[in-house]
Amino acid sequence: MSSYRRHRLLVPVLLCALAVLAARPTAAHKDPGNGTGGDSGLSAEVARLYEEAAVATQQYEAGREEAEEQRARAQRAEELLDGQRRHIAALHEDLGRIARAQYRSSGGLPVAAQMILADGPDDLMRGQHAFSQTNLAVNNAISRSHRAEARLAADEAKAASHWQALEKRNKQLADLKADIEQKLETARSQLQGQADASAAAGACRGAVRLDQPETPFTSAWVAPVRTYELSASYGSGGARWSSRHTGQDFAVPIGTPVRAVGEGRVEKVSCGGPFGIEIVLRHAGGYYTQYAHLASVAVDQGEHVSPGQWIGQSGSTGNSTGPHLHFEARVTPEMGSSVNPVSWLAARGVSL
Repeated sequence: MSSYRRHRLLVPVLLCALAVLAARPTAAHKDPGNGTGGDSGLSAEVARLYEEAAVATQQYEAGREEAEEQRARAQRAEELLDGQRRHIAALHEDLGRIARAQYRSSGGLPVAAQMILADGPDDLMRGQHAFSQTNLAVNNAISRSHRAEARLAADEAKAASHWQALEKRNKQLADLKADIEQKLETARSQLQGQADASAAAGACRGAVRLDQPETPFTSAWVAPVRTYELSASYGSGGARWSSRHTGQDFAVPIGTPVRAVGEGRVEKVSCGGPFGIEIVLRHAGGYYTQYAHLASVAVDQGEHVSPGQWIGQSGSTGNSTGPHLHFEARVTPEMGSSVNPVSWLAARGVSL
């Protein structure tokens, strides 16, 4: 019963969170802030929707997992209810058996008749005791039957109410998730269009200042994106590259925040060419990291960055077959000096 109360409290809490997300303003109502006006507003809107989509997905997955848990609980409850039904049937059978035994043993004779037929005081006392025990057994069986039937009805009503609330909430979660993802897809398409125009012109639009995550990183090195799928790896061959692939590709949607893998300084920000919009960072120890095919940049050349700081947003500019982040580790700021980025990050405690 305490577990059920906790789930009942969880429903309004999550629905309040949904209301807060749904009530947040869209790009059309937001102040574009710093940077280049509408361009900055679009990049910030994509970043905001990206975070909201992550929250909505997390809530939806939590709701889906709870639904699975509730389904398992319902199955266990149904098994319990079946057991209660069998128990009630057994009690009814016991009542019938007791009644038949009373009939066969003359347990229903009046007390006066028992006194006349008794062989003596002891025989009379034994008869009275048997009669009392029989009545007690009948009354107990009837009480147990009534209690079991009442529990059965209460459990069925509780399960039905819980299922209705769960289905309603999961429908709201799914609708909210779909709405945010639709808005995000539209904003991503617009952002990529602006990025393609900048890359074609070879002129960057300037740094777009994005709201940074509130939680600071405690580790000195991190992965360049939070969630991803690894695609083309370092050293792989194919018609897409003149020799071998020089970095590690992370398959992520357009607009995904790209993070500085470690503390450093912005060595270069450029647009155009095979890498499209790219950023190169310089780190201590003579190493550099490159982030390519971006849709926007959030830092300026010469700027100091910290581990995990958002430095741009992923895209598909330059020689790119689809949205992804191309990441390199180098010994110079220029291409042709790359090392295996996976093992380079692994040596710094980052496992991809």
